[in-house]
Amino acid sequence: MARKSVKSLLVATFSAFLVCFGTAVLANEGGGNGKAEKFDAGKAILHHIADSHEWHFFTIGETHVTLPLPIVVYSPQRGLSIFSSSKFHHGETIHEGYKLDHDHIVPVDASGNVDASVKVYDFSMTKNVVQMLLAVITLVLIMTSIAKKYAANGANKAPSGLQNAVEPVITFVRDEVAKPNLGHKYQKYLPYLLTVFFFILINNLFGLLPGAANVTGNIAFTMLLGLVSFIVIMFSTNGHFWGHIFWPPGVPFLVKLILIPVELLGVFIKPAALIIRLFANMTAGHIVILSFVSLIFIFGQMSTVAGWGFSPVSIAFSVFIYVIELLVAFIQAFIFTNLTAVFIGQAMEGEHHHEEAHGHEAAKAH
Repeated sequence: MARKSVKSLLVATFSAFLVCFGTAVLANEGGGNGKAEKFDAGKAILHHIADSHEWHFFTIGETHVTLPLPIVVYSPQRGLSIFSSSKFHHGETIHEGYKLDHDHIVPVDASGNVDASVKVYDFSMTKNVVQMLLAVITLVLIMTSIAKKYAANGANKAPSGLQNAVEPVITFVRDEVAKPNLGHKYQKYLPYLLTVFFFILINNLFGLLPGAANVTGNIAFTMLLGLVSFIVIMFSTNGHFWGHIFWPPGVPFLVKLILIPVELLGVFIKPAALIIRLFANMTAGHIVILSFVSLIFIFGQMSTVAGWGFSPVSIAFSVFIYVIELLVAFIQAFIFTNLTAVFIGQAMEGEHHHEEAHGHEAAKAH
């Protein structure tokens, strides 16, 4: 019991630190630097969940603690340009014929106006891209280290360390996600399902660290994951699946005419549901936490006493939501993986029925 109490205290302390960190960051969005500028909660929140060309950690006075990221742009007219995002200062500085306009690299002419005649291909390393690459490296390192332990110790030896923590998760995905939905073909799709689960989980957990990017709260990221799942689902379909789509059996002809477009639309709605669900849930969690923190400054604009008085309430709610977000990080990774397995299983539904019928016939013959 004492050990559990210590763990709970550590979690609460760490969560409070994260909230205080967010408080310090938001404080500099308005009023924290000594200026009389009114605090705009909506602008501050959207700024901190959006992608950017630099990693902004916090601000102390006039000192901005940031990590500039590389700008890589190519133009058929101007060629390749590579430079640091620190060359841009709040979108006002022009460097090598480019400027930062609302977090987008745009070409400008000699007068500083946007030059629409110049075509630009932006390959810059944004905060989301860098964190996603870090997640990939983390995933590879974790799985390769576990694979090496299995190769050295064998599958019969009891797992230890990181292997002991990850193995139950792998077993859970195999037994509760892959096998029930995919039948005997689960081994064919298990590597993909495990990769999706751990990749989303790692990005979700990284997104809860101070100053980290909200990768899974980016619609482009979830859209790409949904597109990959859609391709896997389409390659798993068979004639039975498409037969139910274009000519549903057992219904009158006029009803078929209504069901065909509905069923065909459902093929695209399934991956769209995966995309929107992950994006909306992860973005909502970040917005709720930052909203509670913002209440301190909203009340503080009324009076200093109100701001300080509401701070404990705001921090308490923020810590509570943060702990919930830790749970949501696992739940959303599971939901995306489980629904992907369900949709793949539906695409192979005809094969399952055929295999079950064949198995019953074989059992009768014996």
